[in-house]
Amino acid sequence: MASSWLEARRQCLRLLKTRGFLLLKLSAAVLAVLLFCEFLIYYLVIFRCSWPELKTPEDAGTPGAPKAPEPVLRAMFLADTHLLGAIRGHWLDKLRREWQMERAFQTALWLLQPEVVFILGDIFDEGKWSSPEAWADDVGRFWKVFRHPPHVQLRAVAGNHDIGFHYQMDTYRIKRFEKVFNPERLFSWKGINFVMINSVALEGDGCDICSRAEAELLEISHWLNCSREHFPLYRKNDANCSGEDAAPLNEKYTPFKERYDVLSWEVSRKLLWWLRPRLILSGHTHSACEVQHRAGTLEVSVPSFSWRNRNNPSFIMGSITPMDYALAKCYLPCEDMVLTTYCVAAGCLMLIMLIPTRLVSAPFHFGQRVLRKFKTM
Repeated sequence: MASSWLEARRQCLRLLKTRGFLLLKLSAAVLAVLLFCEFLIYYLVIFRCSWPELKTPEDAGTPGAPKAPEPVLRAMFLADTHLLGAIRGHWLDKLRREWQMERAFQTALWLLQPEVVFILGDIFDEGKWSSPEAWADDVGRFWKVFRHPPHVQLRAVAGNHDIGFHYQMDTYRIKRFEKVFNPERLFSWKGINFVMINSVALEGDGCDICSRAEAELLEISHWLNCSREHFPLYRKNDANCSGEDAAPLNEKYTPFKERYDVLSWEVSRKLLWWLRPRLILSGHTHSACEVQHRAGTLEVSVPSFSWRNRNNPSFIMGSITPMDYALAKCYLPCEDMVLTTYCVAAGCLMLIMLIPTRLVSAPFHFGQRVLRKFKTM
């Protein structure tokens, strides 16, 4: 009687030990998958990105002698972060998207070490109608996601989701945005000039805000090298855009609406004439595109930085000097790859849990017996 009780106790302890060891292995596996999908994957993907190299010019005075290199500004361009607000965003969706953008941005800062970061509009999703309290909360979350060391400059352009479209914007919304982000229209560093254009105000209808915006542009138009906007310059559609992050095929041939999807033809022509930029970078469409305007001016539309808008977000890396520039694109982890990893890991964990219960091992042993029987025949 005593021996049977001891044997039963030993079996019970062995079972508890086996289950405890299994639980420990499952917990370690879950933590490993979470660590990979929510942290390490950003390092593995962004580590492949590198700054584009500029061609080294030869010294005109001494043939064959290398010219003293010009200081290169390393600039990072991203667009349409669309931080969700209090009205439209579900808390889980908000938490997920902000975590993704925070990890991607902080990883890029650590690995790539940019000197300046430009965000090309639509920083917030509900800035055009958010209350003062909701705006303060959104701003606080923005600085948490996009925190950066003091030596890194961060510049932002207002988008239609930040201050509203032309018929929605007012002085209050513009001043509220400029109180958080530097209001200066001209930013210069290492001999390179950037124009920060409030393209929402370029309606061309003579309104007070539009007139002031045009006057500011005229004032600085005599000594400009580069320009930056939110709305793209005028183009009919995205039919000529290519690349894996271009607009989907069913959207490429949809005509753009002037003053809503792109700037009007008149305003676009006026900007090109006033500023004579070397390079234009814009956001708003959430998809990538490169357009060659008259006089050889290249416009690059930067895709959205948020996984809520794209499966494959990205940002642009620019190596810029007063005389030249080179651009490269850095892709972030694809969301479907992350979800696939989670699904495969969940399936493997289910198998590990079912094997000890013999729900999986019994059919496996049955199959082995059938195979042995077949071999002996």
